[in-house]
Amino acid sequence: MSIKEVEKIWMDGNLVDWKDAKIHVLTHALHYGSGVFEGLRCYNTSKGPAIFRLNEHINRLYNSAKIYFMEIPFSKKEISDAIKNLIRANKLKECYIRPIAFRGYGEMGLNPLNSKVNVSIAVWPWGTYLGEDGLKNGIRVKISSYQRISPNSIPPSAKSTGNYINSILAKVESLKPGYDEAIMLDNRGFVSEGPGENIFLVKNGKVYTPPKHASILPGITRASVIKIANDSGYNVAETDLTRGDLYKADEVFFTGTAAELTPIREIDEIEIGKPGPITKSLQKSFFKITKGEDNRYDFWLDMV
Repeated sequence: MSIKEVEKIWMDGNLVDWKDAKIHVLTHALHYGSGVFEGLRCYNTSKGPAIFRLNEHINRLYNSAKIYFMEIPFSKKEISDAIKNLIRANKLKECYIRPIAFRGYGEMGLNPLNSKVNVSIAVWPWGTYLGEDGLKNGIRVKISSYQRISPNSIPPSAKSTGNYINSILAKVESLKPGYDEAIMLDNRGFVSEGPGENIFLVKNGKVYTPPKHASILPGITRASVIKIANDSGYNVAETDLTRGDLYKADEVFFTGTAAELTPIREIDEIEIGKPGPITKSLQKSFFKITKGEDNRYDFWLDMV
């Protein structure tokens, strides 16, 4: 999906014009993938624009940086305030939010420890990642031949820029033959996640999702949906799943900040079916919460 330009981007404490938000060609992260980032959404509620689970996303950004020995030169509060100020500066009601901390210009080579850490934040209007039709009717996916990165090669629990080369290969492999998205298996052959989404299945009224040890990124939308499902009376099991479990499922869906809650109607030419009742119920609840229409979850919303 193309980016809709806005007026300002936040770079190392300053608001700069969108067209002037530039880095040097010898930026360390450009060559070696040495950056960490987050994806958040701001939704327009009856009380005004609100960011969904801001604190949890910022905490994960700092945890990702910790794994890569990166010290972010701003406090969590400074980053949170900068996000809100940037949304106000761009006069946005709803938007996608992308903070990134990366090793910048000044050092080259595989020892990154002397490289300066830069921080930028961009916001822009962005619809659902896998399309409005997919959100309503479900998408077609294929299981990728590319294995999800394993914990002893690259930490999958860190949201780092370099990790997503793995995801890009799976994504493109699925797009070439006409699918909408991929599903990746872990190094043991069990279901892991999509290139940028966590995955759930429903069987006989119970909800299942791969556990953290299946090389997943522990998604914040994933955690939210588990909480919503439990509160709605559904039993959610975090357990190893096979591709056969997916094929035999009654319902399957992706979750993620970009994908939100997107149903899957077909896997490897095997029909799962139209979005089912549990998927639709959870999806409806999720969007009510993000829009501020369920005050039980107001603590997940940070007003801009």
